Amino acid sequence: MARVDRHRPAAGVALFPLPFQGHINPMLQLAGALHERGLAITVLHTTFNAPDPARHPGFSFVALPDAISDVVTTTKDGIAKILALNAAVEAPALAECARDALASLLNKSEEGEPRLTCLILDCTLTGMQKVAVGLGIPTLILQTCSAACFRMFRSYDMLYEKGYLPAEESNLLLPVKELPPLQVRDLFDPSILPSKEIGLKLLNLASETAANSCGAIINTFQALESHELTAVRDELLADKGVPTFAIGPLHKIASIDSVGTTRLCNQDRSCIEWLDMQDPGSVLYVSFGSVVRITEDEFTEVAWGLADSGKPFLWVVRHDLVLGVEKAELPLGFECAVEGRGKVIEWAPQQEVLAHSAIGGFWTHSGWNSTLESIYEGVPMLSSPYVGDQLATGRYVEDAWKMGVLLESLLERGKIKKAITTLMEANDGLEIRERAKSLKEKARLCVQSGGSSRRDFDRLVDHILSL
Repeated sequence: MARVDRHRPAAGVALFPLPFQGHINPMLQLAGALHERGLAITVLHTTFNAPDPARHPGFSFVALPDAISDVVTTTKDGIAKILALNAAVEAPALAECARDALASLLNKSEEGEPRLTCLILDCTLTGMQKVAVGLGIPTLILQTCSAACFRMFRSYDMLYEKGYLPAEESNLLLPVKELPPLQVRDLFDPSILPSKEIGLKLLNLASETAANSCGAIINTFQALESHELTAVRDELLADKGVPTFAIGPLHKIASIDSVGTTRLCNQDRSCIEWLDMQDPGSVLYVSFGSVVRITEDEFTEVAWGLADSGKPFLWVVRHDLVLGVEKAELPLGFECAVEGRGKVIEWAPQQEVLAHSAIGGFWTHSGWNSTLESIYEGVPMLSSPYVGDQLATGRYVEDAWKMGVLLESLLERGKIKKAITTLMEANDGLEIRERAKSLKEKARLCVQSGGSSRRDFDRLVDHILSL
């Protein structure tokens, strides 16, 4: 196993994340782990949602002047924002700036600075990959969703060919026998977008970048997705001989000191003091991430579902959580109804919250980072997926990993109350909570010395140094 003197790094890595919280965080966590192994780190990034260099003193940062469109900054639709942002990052002007930055790093390598081994980029950024390849720089992709979802995104030709898509009302409950335990309703259907062709192109980017890379890095671990990882590894090796590295949970591969903290929202740490005063395992933590937005009706049903459940809760209500309003306002009478057992904040230090002994459940949008963080802490989940990979992840939480309850279709206070009761106290929830504890132990073993993710990370470092 190759190691590098971290005080005089002989080799370096450049990284370029898609500028969303859920993509920036795992990329910087990976950077922190590589930095701990002695590699020099350079992070290329847009000025939109730029990371704070002060929080990562061991890294070099290169800001690329972007032309992020008004669609990105003002749109209220998450998918439209992702499509517009990806298009902006792939624009020729930004690609040219990235080319200049990478060429500069290559020139420095010739002048005695650490040798640039590769560019690690988000799996959707095919334009950035082409820039690197044009300069003779090998690329690796970081897949920020599960191995199951990575495989699903690579299967859209098959899904259309076999008639699963476009989805129809009559086949929503049909099992996708090639991708168990998924059902048709768990597939992201590009036909719901203004342009099906653009949606399919975005979905196919992961396949294209993976096939043209020197390696695929996935933020997952062997004990969680053994079957899915085997399938992905076999497919990528058979396709273009591309090796796969499963090194998750990434937030635990590197130490906190090397990673620093990256957040695009200000955290309200008063919630930790509040949690300190609650009984062990009694609190439901509720957060739908940094991008998902819900309707006013859904917001009202969530509020009264929490109130009617009778359970203590910590609820993250971003100012932009509710569609059509500048700032979400709690329903009239809600605060009186939950006085003494509910706390509402704008943003939470999520990893710290999930690790707190008072937390007994996590109501989540099933974003992959949130899901992995919950698994690592052994916290059972109430899943309300909205779009994209969240749909499949929610299905896996309930049907494959059996450590949560899936809330499907419209949010309604009676269904919410019943689901919270099942998760937090019912006999049905006992098996869920036991399963969560079991997966917690497996997650912790995988990141220990000799664990599957540690072994794959060692392979990754050796692979990078061999490029």
